[in-house]
Amino acid sequence: MPRTPDDVVIGPLDLSARVDEALAVQAVAFGLGAEEIAVRRQIVLRHMTYPGARALGATTAAGRLAGFVYGMPNDRTHWWSTVVEPYLRAQGHADWLDDSFVITELHVHPHHQNRGIGRALITTITDGATQPRSILSAIDTDSPARGLYHSLGYVDLARQVIFPSAPKPYAVMGAPLPLRRR
Repeated sequence: MPRTPDDVVIGPLDLSARVDEALAVQAVAFGLGAEEIAVRRQIVLRHMTYPGARALGATTAAGRLAGFVYGMPNDRTHWWSTVVEPYLRAQGHADWLDDSFVITELHVHPHHQNRGIGRALITTITDGATQPRSILSAIDTDSPARGLYHSLGYVDLARQVIFPSAPKPYAVMGAPLPLRRR
């Protein structure tokens, strides 16, 4: 199992069993309230029943979750795909929804950020994908997360994507697999 510089171990995560711990990390990293976490809990549990859904965790020596990632083979019938498809089509990139591994969530606790954990999580999960490419969405701002994705080879496929109930627009990004290494 890969180790990060601060001795966090990256490995398989039973996300359904540790959903509350994972969402606590997401709440701190993403600034979510209890109501939003309750909604996301149901979404995560549903996602983990989808064929090919996989999760990895970044676990400290004390057994605490420092970060997590999960994803699955993309399916055009899933909610996310139905929202982003018109934006991708308008840019000539709708084909990215086919034969792609989608990164659904990637979050690292702020105390563990900027130590290579997010990079290790996303590269490890995509290294196990059978699809030739990966797609994801990220808030459409100049952020450390988008900087990480760009450094891994992700490019913007569509910008200013509006998700219902999301306060900020997103960018949809895609990269060929395997992801670029430094």
